[in-house]
Amino acid sequence: MRHGDKINNLGRKKAHREALMSNLASQLIMHKRIVTTLAKAKALRTYIEPLITKTKKADSKEQIMHNHRIVFSYLQDKTAVKELFTTIAPKVAGRPGGYTRIIKLGIRLGDNAERGMIELVDFNEIYGKGKGEAAAPAKKTRRSGAAKKKAATEAPAAEAVAPAAEETTASE
Repeated sequence: MRHGDKINNLGRKKAHREALMSNLASQLIMHKRIVTTLAKAKALRTYIEPLITKTKKADSKEQIMHNHRIVFSYLQDKTAVKELFTTIAPKVAGRPGGYTRIIKLGIRLGDNAERGMIELVDFNEIYGKGKGEAAAPAKKTRRSGAAKKKAATEAPAAEAVAPAAEETTASE
């Protein structure tokens, strides 16, 4: 019985599955998008998103090195780890999660397997509208937006006062 067993084993033993995920993750980091089967893409998403999150969580130099070592233990590829920390981490700095996107591509002719393209969201110019820089981190607030409404009502009032001051100086 497999009650509560949520991992997709992909028809492989543990060591083979870990090697497969490591290789797929390295290739995704290096090429920014890969085409594979849909089941592998969904399994890869759960494997790589925590690794990308680790690139953002670093306060001190020791923590940065610790995170490098943790990510390297999963990927076993120095160039992929360097690419992840130098290129990908600054682009996803403002994103609170959801770093990958899976697009279904239909079936494969040879064995009728469903194919899917998994890609890093911030590196797609078509969907991302060409955003190259990291956005500001999302603010975590419990307010409903009263501050935005208040700022919006104060801004026109301040603009209305400024032209009146200019007119009085021009008439003198």
